[in-house]
Amino acid sequence: MNRSSLYLLAGLALLISVTAPTEAEDATCPDAELLSEKLITDVCWSCLFPVRIAGVPIGGGHIPAGATDQVVCVCPDPLGVPKPGFTIGLWEPARIIEMVRNPTCAPSLGGIRLPFGDVRLLGSGGHSEEDSSDTAFYNVHVYAFPLLVMLDLLYDDRCNPDGFSELDILHFSELDPTWNNSELAFFTHPEAAWLTSPPALAACLADGVSATAGTPLDELFWCAGTWGLLYPFAGAQPTLGSRPRATSLSATRTMAALHRRGFARRTMGDGALCKAPIAPFLPKSQYKFSMFYPLPEANGSHVIGESPFRWGSHRTYPGPGEDHLYILWRWQDCCATF
Repeated sequence: MNRSSLYLLAGLALLISVTAPTEAEDATCPDAELLSEKLITDVCWSCLFPVRIAGVPIGGGHIPAGATDQVVCVCPDPLGVPKPGFTIGLWEPARIIEMVRNPTCAPSLGGIRLPFGDVRLLGSGGHSEEDSSDTAFYNVHVYAFPLLVMLDLLYDDRCNPDGFSELDILHFSELDPTWNNSELAFFTHPEAAWLTSPPALAACLADGVSATAGTPLDELFWCAGTWGLLYPFAGAQPTLGSRPRATSLSATRTMAALHRRGFARRTMGDGALCKAPIAPFLPKSQYKFSMFYPLPEANGSHVIGESPFRWGSHRTYPGPGEDHLYILWRWQDCCATF
């Protein structure tokens, strides 16, 4: 056997060892079947609407308050020459966010276990008796999920501000030391010192009411409505309420941390038509969620902070149904130039 054949066999053995979990691992690392027929049946395709072309909405649905009202637009080409066009606005599936109890488990990738992590990062949904005596902790994985680009439904580069064209790994909390240490997370975002004061906490009541009505308040960027407080950007949280509430808060904290660190953009509004700028704070009205696993929201979605009693306190079950996977929808305003 020549050297190239040995290398091939070694590579196949490594691939099998990573991608083929044992029977014991199957029970604790479920397969969400993302890349299957469920991509058609379990995705809320009506959540794309309304699609607004040149200011004219097509289909029903909610348009966020910060979306552009422009009809025509002008953006420079690569040589700096202004080019006219028309505006496009729609909800696009932009990210997959999965919350798992077992570190390195990847339900989005078929239930495989990635070769890193530590048993000390083992998470739990908690078992509180309606008090703060227990905490929940989930490991969070964020994937780029430009579904419309993957299906070749968007044709202008400005309507794809991230530049992603396929499913890609963006963030794993197992590699983020602040996710497992609330004190370290505090020192990376010191504004948490005043955002956790009693007046700031009291203001979150208004965000909970507004979010449950379908309109989260961007001005209260430290609040996640009825889900809880966004700060600190760490995994531990009190176990008060359902698992969908806890996993939703973990997903939102992760997105807020990515914004705060300069890794996420504002894709909504007049300033995002030509090039989406970095947004240092989470623009909550720009996003909405729909659960994909374990019990999909195939016919609806919910905004950040909306009461789980309206959309999904029941969307969990013991065992593999305790890990959750969400599609993150993002409102996209862009200028399609001629």
